Amino acid sequence: MITLKNVTKSFDNKAVLSDIDLEIKNGSVYGIAGSNGAGKSTLLRLIAGIYKPDKGEITADKAPVWENPAVKGRIAFVPEEPYFPSVVSIKSSAESYKLLYPSFDFDKCLTLAMDSGLDYRKPVSSFSKGMKRQAALILALSQNADYLFFDETFDGLDPVMRTRFKNLINEEVISRGATAVVTSHSLRELEDVCDELVILHNGSVVYENAVDMIKSSYFKVQIAYDGPKREEDFEGLEILDKSKNNSVFELIIKGGRAEVTEKLRATEPALLDIMPLSLEEFFVYELKTQGYTAEPVKGGLR
Repeated sequence: MITLKNVTKSFDNKAVLSDIDLEIKNGSVYGIAGSNGAGKSTLLRLIAGIYKPDKGEITADKAPVWENPAVKGRIAFVPEEPYFPSVVSIKSSAESYKLLYPSFDFDKCLTLAMDSGLDYRKPVSSFSKGMKRQAALILALSQNADYLFFDETFDGLDPVMRTRFKNLINEEVISRGATAVVTSHSLRELEDVCDELVILHNGSVVYENAVDMIKSSYFKVQIAYDGPKREEDFEGLEILDKSKNNSVFELIIKGGRAEVTEKLRATEPALLDIMPLSLEEFFVYELKTQGYTAEPVKGGLR
């Protein structure tokens, strides 16, 4: 398990992350989302041992990550913008990785490249953005590392390749018990692949829980009535957010689906539609509670 206790990181005297406490279970896919500039990439680099925390500690299976070659040898990391020198191919990179990582599987790397339609003899610098990311992911997956860290994992991949690499990551977790930590601006991508989700805002954790819990406990409701309705008609329901579009109420409700449905039907609606909340909708709601919304600033620029 990866554990972070009171982790803080600043750059140029500006705090990027403050007092982060997290536990990332082994054998899971852990997603990191957040507002722009929330510290997602910094957090991933801290977990990978690339950055040293200014305060606090980060351990992997109780061993410190920072300046610990034994732990770093168990980590595969793909940055947001993978870099390959001009003449380097997937094959030549694989030869170097084999020297650095004893668990690196050379044949697996070349097979994954061929299966993805990549020429492993060709310089990666000549590839498109999406193909470069595929190359970086293939090299990381071929390390057979215990910990897989991917920053903006699926950026630049077409829908077919996104599905392919989601499946490959899941295979690593299921077959080997690897732990994957992925960041993405796309909550839709995280929804498909992650077991756990953490949301960052202004350098702090504002939410952490299982993705299945969000899907089973938060609902978007559209409800309308033939006549007027009062606030007290919704008593007994944990309504987190409410708006009205003409005669239709749009609610976000927390609770069990059966209980929510029973209580809403008891109000005798003319229209009732209950839907699970997507991660993107949950993200918008959660950051709205933090004062981060898409609403324009009143008064505009001066």
